[in-house]
Amino acid sequence: MAIKSHEYDRVIEKFGFETKESHHRLAWLIYHGRKVVKTRRSHIKGRDLPAQHAIRKQLHLNSRQLREAVVCTLDRQGYIEILRDKQIIEEEE
Repeated sequence: MAIKSHEYDRVIEKFGFETKESHHRLAWLIYHGRKVVKTRRSHIKGRDLPAQHAIRKQLHLNSRQLREAVVCTLDRQGYIEILRDKQIIEEEE
């Protein structure tokens, strides 16, 4: 699946990532005070992003899950559940 910069931005905003602009757009997810996921994208506008496979892997999503995130059927809670299933984050006590 091809993803454009505005779609990536919408996904990381929906999932609650914090961002910082540098030579790339950096994004990270803080969960219970801990940085659990980091990703970045280039500043390309209007075209498909390069290294999309790497972005998908950084987000810990498979192709279907990334597609669901882009078309807005995967929300933050669903994303957190995916991260729990993959043991990226621990279960809440």
